[in-house]
Amino acid sequence: MSEYVIMSDTGCDIEFDTLDEWGVGFSKLTFHFEDGQEHLEGEMSKSEFYNRMRAGEVSKTSAVNSQSFKELFEGALKQGRDVLYIGFSSGISATSNSGKMAANELREEYPDRKIIAIDTLCASAGEGLILHYAVEKKNSGADIDECAEYVRDLIPKLAHWFTVEDLVYLKRGGRVSAAAAFASGVLGIKPVLHVDDEGKLINMMKVRGRTQSLKAIAKKYMETALDPQNGLYYISHGDCLDDARELESMIVAEGGNKCALFTTIGMIIGSHAGPGTIALFFLASGR
Repeated sequence: MSEYVIMSDTGCDIEFDTLDEWGVGFSKLTFHFEDGQEHLEGEMSKSEFYNRMRAGEVSKTSAVNSQSFKELFEGALKQGRDVLYIGFSSGISATSNSGKMAANELREEYPDRKIIAIDTLCASAGEGLILHYAVEKKNSGADIDECAEYVRDLIPKLAHWFTVEDLVYLKRGGRVSAAAAFASGVLGIKPVLHVDDEGKLINMMKVRGRTQSLKAIAKKYMETALDPQNGLYYISHGDCLDDARELESMIVAEGGNKCALFTTIGMIIGSHAGPGTIALFFLASGR
């Protein structure tokens, strides 16, 4: 059985140190504010990034290009190791398609190596939770094909539920209408959204106020999680850890498990969802 490595990208919103501990290689997406200076994710602190957004600056993002993935993958291939790339949803970013392009090109250059590229149709710590399970599977002794099949089986079960503090960021990206953004600001209407089977953001319901939006997400977890009492879930947040802990408290109060990992949303998802975003990820009966 050939040795293999798991690769990903920073769309997973898992801290770089944690990815290193997991043995996961990764490529970084990029972003820039209106000054035009491009930054790799991780070059700016998340607190500075969100403070600039709160001050009214607009951040725009770019996918990882295929050349970056080629360089990442080739480092392992030259060492005689196979590559399993587990990537950011194609419903949100072109990143995973770049990973697939790189894999296709490298298969011709390294015919004796195996390179598998999977579009998770997941984002933020949803992609991160898939990586967590993949690393556990690999560490249990699964070969690259078994691990890839396991990941593919998990994808349609990985639920993403989230809410945002201010709809202006989703409005800029065309995710909600100007009228909905206005109502949110004036009436305190908050959307509860999820990522569907195609990896796209879908507005599922509207509630009044922040607390009610968190309660709605906690309810979805308790109703649909495969194992709400013992299963793993991740919570990611847009620089609002107290609200993330409040969501955990709501879940625990209903008999659910404690959060396995809190993670701050990075610059890529954060550019589109904005500060104050709260997202919950778990295995469910369906997305």
